[in-house]
Amino acid sequence: MDSIEVVVAHQERATLRVGDVFLKVDADQKRTDAEVAAMAMAPLPTPAILWRKPPVLALAALPGTALGLLGEPSPASPQAWAAAGAAARTLHDAPLPPWPGRTVDDWASELDRECTWLIMNEVLPTALITRNRRIAEAALRPWSPAFIHGDFQLTHVFTDGDELTGVLDWSEAAPGDPLFDLAILTLGHEERLTDVVRGYGTEVDLDLIRAWWSLRSLVVIRWLSENGFDPSAPGCEVDVLRSRM
Repeated sequence: MDSIEVVVAHQERATLRVGDVFLKVDADQKRTDAEVAAMAMAPLPTPAILWRKPPVLALAALPGTALGLLGEPSPASPQAWAAAGAAARTLHDAPLPPWPGRTVDDWASELDRECTWLIMNEVLPTALITRNRRIAEAALRPWSPAFIHGDFQLTHVFTDGDELTGVLDWSEAAPGDPLFDLAILTLGHEERLTDVVRGYGTEVDLDLIRAWWSLRSLVVIRWLSENGFDPSAPGCEVDVLRSRM
């Protein structure tokens, strides 16, 4: 062991890498409980749990590499992105986890709260917020709940060549809209949506995925800004919102 790498750190949790071991430190042990339970239920490869001593969860490294980073071109092949779409479909076809997920009303309340904050604090032009809110509201409709990952971003999906090797970070897993996972996976990488849908293997409403891009970007800007991330970096959330104009 030569060093300790801080993979990610913010007010809620931190992840450290020590050699081939990842140490997740989470202030909310209920969230860790859900992550452990979700990994046990998920029909996908997940990191092996080495040990747990609250507030720390030790996980083995996954083989392969992540699909990419938000704001940067993905080096992964179209087949690797299709494999991620196929993995999402496998997960969504699995039995639901027994705990509740976020409802339409939950999302509507958060969207209203965050748009109000963005406008009052003049974070973004009002026209940009209003346009994206109108798009986002299409996602706020009844859906048939599926077992979703809840944070299925490209940095959490690992592949080796064209094959999926595993999925990280199951702390947000719950029943929810399956299109949310596809939207989070392709956020900022719209050019990969065709590959993901091809791997998913069934027709999806692309306008609803675009609605989730707007909704997710609007509601996460304050949290990102308060936790040391830059949503206005090239290719990130603010650019996603601007692309809807």
